[in-house]
Amino acid sequence: MKQFFAVCLALFILTGCSASIDDYAGTTPELKLEEFFNGPLTAHGVVQSRSGEVTGRFTATMVGTWDGNEGVLDEDFFWDDGREEKRIWYLTKTGPNTYEGTAGDVVGTAVGTTSGLALNWVYQLQVEAGGRELKVTLDDWMYLIDEDRMINRTRMTYFGFHVGDITIYIERNPQS
Repeated sequence: MKQFFAVCLALFILTGCSASIDDYAGTTPELKLEEFFNGPLTAHGVVQSRSGEVTGRFTATMVGTWDGNEGVLDEDFFWDDGREEKRIWYLTKTGPNTYEGTAGDVVGTAVGTTSGLALNWVYQLQVEAGGRELKVTLDDWMYLIDEDRMINRTRMTYFGFHVGDITIYIERNPQS
């Protein structure tokens, strides 16, 4: 019985330690997707295995456009192994701090909430691994550094098991 209570206490402590989007209320600059992802952007990122080993590096060019509450984010990825990928996000602002998005390799609809300088964006992505198609859950946390720079940290899970992480630095390009 003592062991049961010890396990319950440990689980309670661990779940109490995870970040909540509400932790960022009142922080600045305030993240609005329709402002940050509007115009040309450049990103640089790494993919890591669950042990932390870097398994891929990429650069991406992006162009975001918005018409009212509807946005499109056109992304081109250039991987260190020579692969190129394209993803086009169709975004909708559904409330003052909520967003939804779809893309060709996204299963269903991504959902996100902003608070202060942060966005938490959760979705399933169809990926190829070892010749198989898998649905991996991505839990993105995006943090504005300033109006032109952002850090994106992503935790990837497969059936609830941590399989890797992605770290991306995104910068708005000056418009001429």
